[in-house]
Amino acid sequence: MQSLSVESYLWPLAILLIGTAASLAGGALSGLVLGGKDLGVHLAALMGAFFGPLAGATGLAIGLLVLTLFGVRAD
Repeated sequence: MQSLSVESYLWPLAILLIGTAASLAGGALSGLVLGGKDLGVHLAALMGAFFGPLAGATGLAIGLLVLTLFGVRAD
């Protein structure tokens, strides 16, 4: 049995944080493109940044969970 170290938990956490930040940025940009004229750029970016991580962070968490359950490691 392998011993679990702190480093084995840092990579998934870093991947989750980077992915969440990317989904925030992607949501803000898509909000600007889709609703910038109608809602105003600030409100559209705010709403996009709010709703972007709903799908992005959830997908990342499910993906990391599946990789963890099947034993795929970056080591």
